[in-house]
Amino acid sequence: MRQRYFVTQSNMTASAGSDFAGFGLNATLLRNLAAEGYSTATPIQAQAIRPVLEGHDLVGLAQTGTGKTAAFALPVLHRLAAAQQRPQRGACRALVLAPTRELAAQIAESFRTYGKGLGLTCTVVFGGASMHKQKLALERGVDILVATPGRLLDHVGQRTLRLDQVSVLILDEADHMLDLGFIHPLRQIARLVPAKRQTLFFSATMPPPIRELAAGFLTDPVQVSVAPAATTAERVAQGVIHVEAGTKPALLASLLTDKALDRTIVFTRTKHGADKVVRSLLAHGHAAEAIHGNKSQAQRERALAGFKSGAARVLVATEIAARGIDVDAVSHVINYDLPNVPEQYVHRIGRTARAGAEGRAISFCTAEERPYLRDIEKLTRQTVPVLDHPMAIVVPPEAERGSGQRPAQGQRQGQGQGQRGQGRGNGHGNGNGRGQRPAQGQHQGHANSSQTGERPAQGASNGAAQPARPGSGRQMDWRDRRRMARAVRAERG
Repeated sequence: MRQRYFVTQSNMTASAGSDFAGFGLNATLLRNLAAEGYSTATPIQAQAIRPVLEGHDLVGLAQTGTGKTAAFALPVLHRLAAAQQRPQRGACRALVLAPTRELAAQIAESFRTYGKGLGLTCTVVFGGASMHKQKLALERGVDILVATPGRLLDHVGQRTLRLDQVSVLILDEADHMLDLGFIHPLRQIARLVPAKRQTLFFSATMPPPIRELAAGFLTDPVQVSVAPAATTAERVAQGVIHVEAGTKPALLASLLTDKALDRTIVFTRTKHGADKVVRSLLAHGHAAEAIHGNKSQAQRERALAGFKSGAARVLVATEIAARGIDVDAVSHVINYDLPNVPEQYVHRIGRTARAGAEGRAISFCTAEERPYLRDIEKLTRQTVPVLDHPMAIVVPPEAERGSGQRPAQGQRQGQGQGQRGQGRGNGHGNGNGRGQRPAQGQHQGHANSSQTGERPAQGASNGAAQPARPGSGRQMDWRDRRRMARAVRAERG
């Protein structure tokens, strides 16, 4: 029987500060870590590295920004280097799956940084980049392949990649992959890789659907948890400002006059909304860039590079595009629009207070968004403090904490789905495809693609399906997430 490792809040502190040298890692890895300024492991690294080195399957639950990437990259690099094998043509030895382009690129960069001098090759493949160049890289075979599920299966389908040589399969941000509807591609990939393999499963949150998904990939896994599921980052000071919808642009510009907001990520629900916020900020003299699914890969990379270098003080992003943004010293996260899926709040504010730093998250909340705030507080088991501001509105306590109504029909608040042929036309669809003509006078453009509010795919129905109404008390299940995700396929790799 395998030994199991359980890490809880009570022993998390004792686990932190472990010296990397104590794990017996390759000397080249240790030199690379020292060159990057890393000498001691974070809690997730301290608890995950040894079981992975021993060859166990592993489930790792940790908040974003706690070093999950190094927790699997370091032991995987060590094991691949020790095996002294060369990859076969058109194959890979280790496969890392990530939900978005940005996260895939970030993971590949970490592997290259930590593995410099080991003689291992690392390639990243995702949508929006040249398929031909990716084919050339895969043709020679690679030690480590980082990929988004969609583009990976494209290569498999074109016979430019085979997965029968995979010895290590890693799923990062598994909860977000489920949100995006990757459940079937993941299961397809699981059938293509060898049954005898090591599987590592990392996630920032672990709702029941994720546990069910993990059970299909893992064999007697070691379980590591350094924070309760859906716990927000401890070092993030949170606050909410109740505001009228029309006041949001002026409120954001006012907050940014404070130089303490020196590197800020602003989250919007829609791609159009992100561009609109950038135009407003530029008009107020604030350097800002937008990153979302309508931007080309080159545009996204330039925006991220400008934000990292400090040329742009503000990065305005949609939820999906923001995954994988790993920028040091992000001082503030501002939720210009509150997410209508509460788990997204955890991921959003995790963009700040990374690597032990302090950070702050400020959310704007309109009357229509109060049910979203209530769902967030229920999930995180925390009350978000109300902040005072001259532009804030006074909200009665009963309206603030329990009697908010879901957004009215005809308001584009991003709670709908906008799938082809799904949902009732009156804005109360259940995703069963039985569209009904909306009553006269109701808004028909209410549909929204997924929880991030991206533009619905062409041909989407006029109805706004709502798998889980805010404040209804019903938690979203995997079917809801799958229905919501279909409308954001443009974001896939």
